[in-house]
Amino acid sequence: PIKKAKMKPMVKQVIKSSPREERLERLEECGEKSGQALEALLSDLAEVSNSRERASKLFQWLIQPIPSKSFFRDTWEKKPVLIKRQNPDYYKGLFSTTEFDRILRQDDVQYGVNLDVTSYTNDKRETHNPPGRALPFTVWEFYESGCSLRMLNPQAFSSTVWSVLSILQEQFGSMAGANVYLTPPGTQGFAPHYDDIEAFVVQLEGKKHWRVYNPRSEDEVLPVVSSLNFSQSEIGKPILEVVLEAGDLLYFPRGFIHQGNCLPDAHSLHITVSSYQRNSWGNLLAKVVPAALEMAMEEDVDFRRGLPVDYLTYMGVQNSDKEDPRRAQFLSRIEGLMKKLSTFAPVDAAVDQKARDYLHDCLPPMLTAEERASSVQGAPSRWEDGEAVDVGVTIRGQTRVRLIRSGIARLCSDGEAVWLYYTADNSRVYHKEEPKSVEIKAEQTDGMEFLIHAYPKFVTVGSLPCESAEDKVSLAELLFEKGLIHTAEPLQTAVE
Repeated sequence: PIKKAKMKPMVKQVIKSSPREERLERLEECGEKSGQALEALLSDLAEVSNSRERASKLFQWLIQPIPSKSFFRDTWEKKPVLIKRQNPDYYKGLFSTTEFDRILRQDDVQYGVNLDVTSYTNDKRETHNPPGRALPFTVWEFYESGCSLRMLNPQAFSSTVWSVLSILQEQFGSMAGANVYLTPPGTQGFAPHYDDIEAFVVQLEGKKHWRVYNPRSEDEVLPVVSSLNFSQSEIGKPILEVVLEAGDLLYFPRGFIHQGNCLPDAHSLHITVSSYQRNSWGNLLAKVVPAALEMAMEEDVDFRRGLPVDYLTYMGVQNSDKEDPRRAQFLSRIEGLMKKLSTFAPVDAAVDQKARDYLHDCLPPMLTAEERASSVQGAPSRWEDGEAVDVGVTIRGQTRVRLIRSGIARLCSDGEAVWLYYTADNSRVYHKEEPKSVEIKAEQTDGMEFLIHAYPKFVTVGSLPCESAEDKVSLAELLFEKGLIHTAEPLQTAVE
């Protein structure tokens, strides 16, 4: 049963509201200072032509001053790292309590879907979500009563968070997600636990006391799933204890237990940027091995030969302690088949399966002004003076085009047809849409592959290695309509 946190009566709270007003004023002061640094950075990145380079530069900004190359070599998946900046404005503009409040007022934020209300007292973690929409009147009452607020998908509401994550996902080659956490002074919202993601804790406002602990055993290093809540007695002593202040960053790999609590003198607002969920060698092999076995059984009679008629008499747990030469022979046969199995592994096809999952996970690209103006998003078609005007555009052989982003689309084959999977029509809400794909004709697959590998260069439609000029133009028209390519110069409308 869902329990609601004990709260002061709402009417009385509104009347006797001076402490609450003071607290919300402090939140507004933190949130209203402009984020010129991030705004300027995103503006500069919009001028970077190559989206892979854009992603690299943004990630470097996130973890500055650690060089990204040494981060991935020495720290990634290995150990926590703390970056103290003494610069409270470093991440200003990414998200704020003012924006949190605006989203509650203007958007359809649902408890349990977009927002969690939590508390952690006396070694007990509780969730206090009522049903329905999260309106400011109730949400701020929960906050005032000592509850933490977790916004589960800020990228659905904040264009800045969407922009940052849609760029970073190219750096990771894996979905980049985020949660926002707002915690009142002197409270803690979550029990100690570990996650199944690589976590970048970005402190935006106030400060928070963090403790990070080593994985408890080898089995919990880089875990497949997140843990349940731990009690304080189960986790030992922290390997890192720090107070994060605005502008600071704390990274820790999946499997590292952590907990954060607010000090009595300040609230805390942080955003956790995450990636690499279910993106391990094991996750790839989960796709490779069943496919390899299916192929092996089709193509190699050794995999189709029957088991020994008496194998149940000497194999299995009940027979595992027996000294029987037949056991050794049986296990040797299994080992031989396992070695053979690797020769049937359809690794590229399994990687394409993984890529399809990744493209479904991805955020759609947030287009720059230049990308929008030169793509279908900026097409001048409109209703004017009682009629549709400027309908259609003209793509010719000399039109120069390229993919809008490096990772926006990928060719995959299901054995019979070739499909192009893409992210342009994804929702900002995780998996709200089904995976998006379009079939590419056999005579156009070479042209599509050429276009993918040509990025970031613009190439003429006429240079696409398709069988006919008509195939070249029709492929470009298809990709333009789907929002996957843009042109070097704005296109003319069909009537011009």
